[in-house]
Amino acid sequence: MKSAEDLRQFLRSVDRKGYPAYKGAKGVYQFPDFTLSIDHVQGDPFASPSRVSIRVEGKKACFPAESYHLSHKRVALQDLLLRKFAARVERYNFKARGSGKSGLIAVSRCGQEILERTACVADPEDGGILIRMEVGFPANGRTINSGELIKILFEFLPECVAGTCFYKTYPAAEKEKVKKVSELAEDQEEARRLLSAMGLVAFVANGSILPRESGVSDRPMAKAVPFTSPSSMEVVMKLPHAGAIKGMGIPRGVTLIVGGGYHGKSTLLSALESGVYNHIAGDGREYVVTEASAVKLRAEDGRSVKNVDISLFIKNLPDRRDTKRFCTEDASGSTSQAAGVVEAMESGAKAFLVDEDTSATNFMIRDELMQMVVHRDQEPITPFVERVRALYDEQGISTILVAGSSGAYFHVADRVIQMDCYVPKEVTKEAKEAAAGFGEGVQSLKLTPVSFERVPKKFKTGGRDERFKMKVLGRDSLQFDRDVVELRFVEQIADTEQIAALGYLLKYAGTHFIDGRRNLIQIVDLLEKKVAAEGLAALAEDGYLPVNLCMPRRQEIFACINRCRSLMF
Repeated sequence: MKSAEDLRQFLRSVDRKGYPAYKGAKGVYQFPDFTLSIDHVQGDPFASPSRVSIRVEGKKACFPAESYHLSHKRVALQDLLLRKFAARVERYNFKARGSGKSGLIAVSRCGQEILERTACVADPEDGGILIRMEVGFPANGRTINSGELIKILFEFLPECVAGTCFYKTYPAAEKEKVKKVSELAEDQEEARRLLSAMGLVAFVANGSILPRESGVSDRPMAKAVPFTSPSSMEVVMKLPHAGAIKGMGIPRGVTLIVGGGYHGKSTLLSALESGVYNHIAGDGREYVVTEASAVKLRAEDGRSVKNVDISLFIKNLPDRRDTKRFCTEDASGSTSQAAGVVEAMESGAKAFLVDEDTSATNFMIRDELMQMVVHRDQEPITPFVERVRALYDEQGISTILVAGSSGAYFHVADRVIQMDCYVPKEVTKEAKEAAAGFGEGVQSLKLTPVSFERVPKKFKTGGRDERFKMKVLGRDSLQFDRDVVELRFVEQIADTEQIAALGYLLKYAGTHFIDGRRNLIQIVDLLEKKVAAEGLAALAEDGYLPVNLCMPRRQEIFACINRCRSLMF
C-alpha cells in the first residue's frame, strides 16, 4: 500500500499532461485516518466519473457495537452515514473546476426507504466503514489539472470523512441521533415480527401520514389528515423503545378497501405497498408495516410471459394454446395479470395487493348479467373473485383489494374498510347485509395444482454469455445485452440502484446458475445465498463496481427474470 504523500507526488508529476496519465493513480493509499482506494480512473473528462472508495477501520470509527451487530441495525446505520456524507459532499460538488465532469463528487442519493446499499457498508465484525463514490478528475480541456484533484482528495474528502465516520467526534446531539436510528430500526423489526405473531398481514399506526407531497416527491404531504384506525380493527403493538403503539391491524385473509373517488383508497394501498420496506424518521410511514413478501399485482398489456401455468385462471383458449405452459411476447391484460399471480406465488408471496383501477376487468369479475349472455362454457377466464377465497384458505395467501365500482367481492371478503375523506371505517356488516340481498353471490372455486418447475435454459446472446452489457434506463427499465427489460409496472421497486442490482443479479445468474437443469426457484435461492454470504459487491466480477447497487427483494428478482425476453425456457 502506498502513502498519501506518494499519491500527492504522483499527481504533481502528471500535472498538465494528457488525461490518460491519470491512469497511474489507480491504487490504494494510506491517509492518516483512512484508506483511499482509486478503483477506476475515467478515460476522459467527459466520460463516466472515476470510482473512489474510502475505508475507516473499526477501531477508529468507534461506532457502538449495538448499532451494527444485527443486520437491521447495520443497514439503518449505513443509511444514516450515507445521508450525512452526501450532505457534506454536496458542499464541495463542482467546487474544483475544469472541463466535462471535472470536480464532480457524488454518492448515492437515498429516498424515504432504508435500504441496503453498496455505497456505504459497515463491517458487521469490527464496525469498519466503507464508502464508495464518484469523482470527476479535473482537467482543462483534456489536459490534467492535478492541483484541483489534490484539492478534492486532500482537502474536501478528508473533511467529509471527518464529519461522518468518527463517532467520538460527534456532538451529543449527533450521538443521540445514532441511538434513535438504532432504536427505530429495532422497533420496526419487532413490528414485523409481531405481524406474524398477531396473525396480521399489515399494520398502520395511528398518526401515520400516508399521502405524499406530489407525484414526483415521496416526502409526506403537508397538512395531510393523520391516519386513525377504526375502533373495531385497532390493535396494540408493544415495541421495545416506542412503547405501546395503536393502529389498524389488517388480519390475514381477504380485505376489501372501498370508498368514493379521491377519498384515500389508493393512498392507503400505496402505503401498504411501500410498507415492505422500513422508512426514515419523519417520513410519516415509520410504523406502516406489511408482510415482507407482499406483491402488488396489476395488468401489464404487452409483456413477455414464458412457460407460466395460468390454467388456474385461463383455460380452453379458442386457438387451443397450452395454458399450463403459456407463452406470449404480447400478453393481454387478463393473461398478464394471471401470469403475475402465478409468478408471485412462485416467488413465495404470502400477500397480494390489488387495485381495481390497474387491473384487467375481465380478469377480476364477471357479473351475473354477463354470465347470462356469455355462458360459462364459452368463457375461458375464471375470474380472480372466484379464486381469491381459496388462495387464502388453501395456500395461506392473503389479498388486500381496492374496489370502487363493483361489489362482487363483498361476498368473499373477510372484512371491508371504507375510506371516507382519508378516514377508514370498518363496514363489513353493512357490506355483507347489502350483498345478501343480491342472492348467493359468486362461486368460490377450489384451486387446481399449479406447476412451478420452470427451467431457464440460456440467454439469446449469440454465444457471448460472458460479455453481457447492462444499462439502467431510469426507473422504468433495464437494458440487458440486446434486450430491454421493462420494469415500470413492478411497482415496489423503490430505487434505480435496485434496478442496477437486478442487472448484476441477472448477469451472475446467466453466467453461473442458468444451466438448463436448475429451476427458477433454485436459481433465485442461489443468488440470495451468494449475496447473503459475500454482499452485493461480489456480483461484480470485474474488480470494482462501476455503479452503486441496492438490494432488491426476492419478489423483484423473480419479476426481473420473468420479464427478460432474451431468456429461453
